Amino acid sequence: MPMQVLINLLIGVIWMFLQDHWSVLTFFSGYLFGLLVLLILRRYMPTKFYLETLLAIVKLFIVFIYELFTSSILVIRQIIRPKINITPGIFTLETDLEGDLEVTLLALLLTLTPGSVVVEVSSNSKLFYIHAMDIPESSDAVLRSKSKFEKAIKGVTRS
Repeated sequence: MPMQVLINLLIGVIWMFLQDHWSVLTFFSGYLFGLLVLLILRRYMPTKFYLETLLAIVKLFIVFIYELFTSSILVIRQIIRPKINITPGIFTLETDLEGDLEVTLLALLLTLTPGSVVVEVSSNSKLFYIHAMDIPESSDAVLRSKSKFEKAIKGVTRS
């Protein structure tokens, strides 16, 4: 992927230098031409087209923002009650992600959503021990978030 970005930038710069007038607009048109060239030649590249990965990253970010807001609403609903009635606890969560990058990214995303914290990751990186603010509600929300996050993470890291 980094090689594709560099090739695309190089095509944009060469395109700009071949024009009579150097400007951001000529570079941008060369960059778009480079995208077209890379799109045509993508089957000869060893990795997937870098715009697909970029779109997958944007999708992961949107999924995270959505889960952040939904879990924040769940936490706010618990907090504004006149009497706080929560049952905190720790539960285990199994994942099918592989590799340190995928497992770490999932652990960070689950920790950043309110109401849950990843306490520990097992030695084989397949089990997460998660502390939830309210076991029945928060654990269900974490399970839903986990499946969405796993799908989005696989879209980013796997080709």
